[in-house]
Amino acid sequence: MPKIRTIEEINKRISEGKAVVLTAEEIIDEVDENGAEATLDTVDVVTTATFSPMCSSGAFLNFGHADPPIRMTKTTLNDVEAYSGIAAVDAYIGATQLSETEGDRYGGAHVICDLIARKPVRLSASSPGTDCYPRKRVEADISLDTINEAYMFNPRNAYQNYAAAINLSAETKYTYMGTLRPFGANITYATCGQLSPLLNDPEYRTIGIGTRLFLAGAQGYVAWQGTQFYSARPRNALGIPVGGAGTLALIGDMKAMDPRWLRPIRLKNYGVSLCVGIGVPIPILDMEMLQKVTIRNRDIQTLLFDYGVQNRDRPFIATVDYEQLRSGSIRIDSKTIPTAPMSDLRKAREIANVLKTEISAGRFFLTEPVASLPGNQRIRNLENDRT
Repeated sequence: MPKIRTIEEINKRISEGKAVVLTAEEIIDEVDENGAEATLDTVDVVTTATFSPMCSSGAFLNFGHADPPIRMTKTTLNDVEAYSGIAAVDAYIGATQLSETEGDRYGGAHVICDLIARKPVRLSASSPGTDCYPRKRVEADISLDTINEAYMFNPRNAYQNYAAAINLSAETKYTYMGTLRPFGANITYATCGQLSPLLNDPEYRTIGIGTRLFLAGAQGYVAWQGTQFYSARPRNALGIPVGGAGTLALIGDMKAMDPRWLRPIRLKNYGVSLCVGIGVPIPILDMEMLQKVTIRNRDIQTLLFDYGVQNRDRPFIATVDYEQLRSGSIRIDSKTIPTAPMSDLRKAREIANVLKTEISAGRFFLTEPVASLPGNQRIRNLENDRT
C-alpha cells in the first residue's frame, strides 16, 4: 500500500524531535543514494528557498496618533513617499518608491531595511486639517520599536520560474534584469532553479493560502495568490511551467525580521528594488510529492526574451534550462554567451538550511492551506487585452 502522511502526523514528529528534514538539494542526493521508496519512508519535510529582487514588496505601518491628532494625507519616510490614503496614521511604503531628494540612490527598500535594522527614520506628514483631525503637520523620528504595527505585505513574491533576458539591440539596456549589453553579449536570469519553492510544488498541492513560511527571518504566511498569477502557463512533461507562472502574496511581522535576509539594491538607470529571502517547507505526503521535490536544474526550462525591444510582447529567442544557465554560459546560434543570476543562490541555500534547523528543533510547524491557489488562471494586460 502506498505510504501516505498527513501534515498533522508530520507536526507530531516535529514536536517529538523525530522529523527528518532535508533541503531541496539534499533530497536529490538522498534519492540517488537510497532510492525513492526508502527515502519516502524516512523523510518528512523538504525545505525550499529563494533570495532574489522582488519589486512588488512593501510594508504597512501604523505610527500612532499625535496630539492633537492628524489625518496624514501626504507622508514621507526619509523623504520617500508612503501612500496614506488608508486611515489617519496608517501608510503603505512600496519597495520601489524613490526618494524625493536622492532619486534612485535611496528608496522604499532602503526605508524598510533601515527600520528592520532598528535605525531611526524621519517621518514627515501633512494634512489639510479637519474638525476631528485638526493638526496640519507632524515631524518625528520613528523606529520599529516606537510605532505600533509594522508588517511586510508583498503582493508578488517567489515567482514560479521567470523569463531569462538578452539584448540583441545595438545599445546597452538598463533593466530590472540588470544591465544587458548590446548584440547579445550577456544573459541574465532570476530564479534559484531546483531550490525554488513553487518549482518544487508546481501544482500547488501543499502551498496555498495560509501556508506558513520563512519571510526575511520571521514566520510569515501566504496571504493570497500573488499578482500576475498565471497558473495556466504551458508546462513540460514533469508539470513544471515553462516561463513565469504562479506567484505568492506574502505577509509577515517586520518586528521579527532579520536584516540579513533583506537587501536593498539599486539597478542602474532603472531604480530601486528589494531582495527578499523566502523559505517554504514542503511536506512529503506521498510518492508524488517526493517525485516533485527531486526535480533538477536540467528539468526546469524557461524562455529567453529579447529585452532590447521595448514592447510588452518581447521577441522569443530560445528555450533554455537552468543547468545551462547555471553553467555560466549558453551556446546560441554558434555563439557562446555568458550568463549571470539576479538571484543569490548562496543566500537561498542558507535560508533552506536555517528553515531545516528551525523545523528540526521544533520551532517551526507546518500548516494546512485554508484554501487552494487557483489552478487555471491566466493573466490579462492593459490595452489590447489577451489571455
